[in-house]
Amino acid sequence: MNDLNNLFQNNQHWAEAIKAEDPAFFEKLAKQQEPEYLWIGCADSRVPANEIVGLLPGDLFVHRNIANCVVHTDLNCLSVIFYAVQVLKVKHIIVCGHYGCGGVQAATVNKQFGLVDHWVRNVRDVYSQHLEELQSITDDKQRVDRLCELNVHQQVNHVSYIPAIQNAWASGQPLAIHGCIYGIKDGLLKQITDTISCIDQVAEEYQVTN
Repeated sequence: MNDLNNLFQNNQHWAEAIKAEDPAFFEKLAKQQEPEYLWIGCADSRVPANEIVGLLPGDLFVHRNIANCVVHTDLNCLSVIFYAVQVLKVKHIIVCGHYGCGGVQAATVNKQFGLVDHWVRNVRDVYSQHLEELQSITDDKQRVDRLCELNVHQQVNHVSYIPAIQNAWASGQPLAIHGCIYGIKDGLLKQITDTISCIDQVAEEYQVTN
């Protein structure tokens, strides 16, 4: 028995529903993608990017990893950002975390989890930078949720440091970076950072010229 039968059936029903609403949808989709948004989010299965913002396929370019990190040595993430900005010409980059993130929680305890420890180290650095504030929060869940927010702030900054981003601004390309967080308990998304839309908003030590 094929364990994926239910997925293929779901896919067929989904495709039929889309075509019933717009018979030419997939024909138009196959020609090109012109998304205005790049979504950098967590790989958590409870945070489906397109669905929580009500967008159809083709409207949202997506990159996901554990704890929605943007790391300057991660060629996968950097390649996605470069392609989204330089080729697709997206207008908005959304870094989205979520409350109760397991990757973020792992960064708050002195425990090994295996290979993922190397990746979680990126969040541990954020935890260390804000140690005094975070240790003042006595409730464990509230502490993790606050670190989820602080991590989004840090990753938004990391996006703004990328040369491809700064080159886009230098060329006059409209591009804004936003930091958001998603509540799994209520399904609501909210912006928690200021929007960064020009190099003047980037710390001077991270400004680079072409």
